[in-house]
Amino acid sequence: MNSPTIDPKRHALYVGTGDAFASPAPKLTDSVLALDLESGKVLWSVQATANDAWVVGCLSPKPLENCPKDFGPDHDFGSPPILRDIGGGHTLLIAGQKSGNVWAYDPDRQGAVVWRTALVNNTKVFGGNIVWGGTADDRTAFFGLGKGGIGAVDIRNGERKWLTPLDPADGLAPHRGQEGPLAAISGIVFSGGYDGVLRALSAADGKVVWQFDTIRDFQTVNGVAAKGGSMGSAGPVVAGGTLFVPSGFVGVRNATPGNVLLAFTSPPE
Repeated sequence: MNSPTIDPKRHALYVGTGDAFASPAPKLTDSVLALDLESGKVLWSVQATANDAWVVGCLSPKPLENCPKDFGPDHDFGSPPILRDIGGGHTLLIAGQKSGNVWAYDPDRQGAVVWRTALVNNTKVFGGNIVWGGTADDRTAFFGLGKGGIGAVDIRNGERKWLTPLDPADGLAPHRGQEGPLAAISGIVFSGGYDGVLRALSAADGKVVWQFDTIRDFQTVNGVAAKGGSMGSAGPVVAGGTLFVPSGFVGVRNATPGNVLLAFTSPPE
């Protein structure tokens, strides 16, 4: 289960759920749920993928004992849903799934699906596409893809506005992917990659405006030796005119370790 999204107007809390660790998978796995803020009662739920039982240890050369039969496809919701008003008194709850699907639900109609948009060609195979989270402005939702790239979707109708493939930096081909959470300001979307590169893309057309390789040594304000690395579960954050970027995430893919928090007040040279 991921971080929840609170809706004070509807007195609800929204959350996406994970897959099961054993068969049969319960009916609330790989779902988006609305819970009553006061009682925790389930107000509504919508399941995107049924019968998804998956354990990472079952993929290893020596799999664990008692692995689920026909395990996978690991299509849970790993990131918080995004709540956005779209005008005319209407609100949508937008969620990215590890399958590569982006879903829009109507919180005023028991989570009825308004649209579904795929950001990958095949949403049936093993997951790992939309993992740690997207972001949205008042018109567009943006999601990073585990196989490399950023996609933009019109939040009103689900139309895919652009999709920008992103290759890893030279020499870092095994560390492909933009799995980490994104951040957006007016006109710009920020993404940290598994290759250690921070990228700023145009929100209008997805073109890379600038990029900065964080895999280097840094002189820190507290005197601790620091080096950047891969970026994954913790993404860029914008606050008070400053872009904060944590760099150094190994995860489950044996990525490049690091231990630095960077702060940008202007685009790097």
